[in-house]
Amino acid sequence: MNVRNTSKVYLVGAGPGDPELLTVKAVKILSQADVIITDRLVSNAIIEEYAHPDALIYAVGKQGGSNASVPQHEINELIVKLAQKHKTVVRLKGGDIALFSNVLDELQALHDHNISYEIVPGITAASGASAYTGVPLTARGFAQGVKILTYYTESAVEESSWKELATFEDTLVFYMSGKSLHTVTSKLLDAGADASIPFIVVEQATTPEQYVFQSNLSEFFNNGFDITFKSPSLVIMGRVTELYERFAWLPNNSKREHYFKPLNNYPELIQLVNDFQNEANVSRA
Repeated sequence: MNVRNTSKVYLVGAGPGDPELLTVKAVKILSQADVIITDRLVSNAIIEEYAHPDALIYAVGKQGGSNASVPQHEINELIVKLAQKHKTVVRLKGGDIALFSNVLDELQALHDHNISYEIVPGITAASGASAYTGVPLTARGFAQGVKILTYYTESAVEESSWKELATFEDTLVFYMSGKSLHTVTSKLLDAGADASIPFIVVEQATTPEQYVFQSNLSEFFNNGFDITFKSPSLVIMGRVTELYERFAWLPNNSKREHYFKPLNNYPELIQLVNDFQNEANVSRA
């Protein structure tokens, strides 16, 4: 077993976009960090306002469909190598640290190298989108509960589950499913869902660029809307979304511009990982 070093890695949830939704604990940790490894879906304002001025900042992803994203195994290696060189390392992820993220892979890497860590939760996108659209996910009389799902591949939801989901006793919240929305609506309708069930798609929730698209299952499926939703987008389905027009308080931004900037430094990080590997080879020689 490796001897535990004195460094510590903080796995921190940055919230869904609005930098003011960052927790007090996260702010304190960021102000003390030597290194911050951040995902794309983290507001630049968080780094600019709360990071220590001397902190090293590495942007690693994730950006679906882009070669700029750093593969997860290289992120794991980067975290470990930086933790071996610095006392306080922050791994900053959008939303909550443990909901639809690759935190398990990173935890395993830290555990395997006997590196101390702490998990700091953040406000997840479902909570942020719910609050910033005025749609309570479990509003009394509209839903008995809420199911949080994802559907970016067919294996993400078991075929046997669609019939239960189609009852809409619960609100359905789909992460990372904007590109699969036609398939999702088709699966639900085939499973017997009420065709009039409404839903909203919330682009870039809690940010100044928040945009909300409204439809229902039959309208979306039959009209074949040709729309590409900007990342990140969250789908909220169920009767609770009838409340959107009544209680929405944030103006809908129809400009639909990007709030989260694309990545551009992947080659730089590849070089950094290679440098770490070369140092390790020299030390073993």
